[in-house]
Amino acid sequence: MAGRNGKTQTIRNMLLSMAVVVPVAGFSYLFIPHDESKDPVQTVDYRVELITARREAPYAVAAPEGLGAGWRATSVSYRPGDKDGSAWHLGFLDPQKQYVAVEQSNAPAGPFIDNVSQRAEKTHATEKIGDSVWQRYEGPKYDALVRRESGVTTVVTGTAGAAGLKEMAAALKAPAKS
Repeated sequence: MAGRNGKTQTIRNMLLSMAVVVPVAGFSYLFIPHDESKDPVQTVDYRVELITARREAPYAVAAPEGLGAGWRATSVSYRPGDKDGSAWHLGFLDPQKQYVAVEQSNAPAGPFIDNVSQRAEKTHATEKIGDSVWQRYEGPKYDALVRRESGVTTVVTGTAGAAGLKEMAAALKAPAKS
């Protein structure tokens, strides 16, 4: 009984499929427009999440007001309280395209700071910004400014230099909880 070789048939089918797929993929790449100069970072509107967090959080939720031109909000989240406390996050790109985040929580301060600052270490330096004193942290990935108050820890952290972190910390406003 004469039959077809299974291996030859499989290789032939694969080559026929490739002969169809490769030209279609090449045509798509060459003739469908794509703009590689566009900024892939999406800006987010955080107003709704801020209102929700300020209403639900057991602490005064901080957000910046009056930042200079070029600051773009890129991420926002609020996690209501559980055994680890509630958490507010607001991420930005500064005008130099460096990351700066505002992190707040009523969770135990040590683990929270360690987590959001990417294991930055506490230094002996402090910064007086407005009416508040902030503790400086430095790390291999992120630096941070930390302010501990009754019931809440606020961390301004990211890859931006000291000036960017200070600018964000100075812009933070947190209306008193009623």
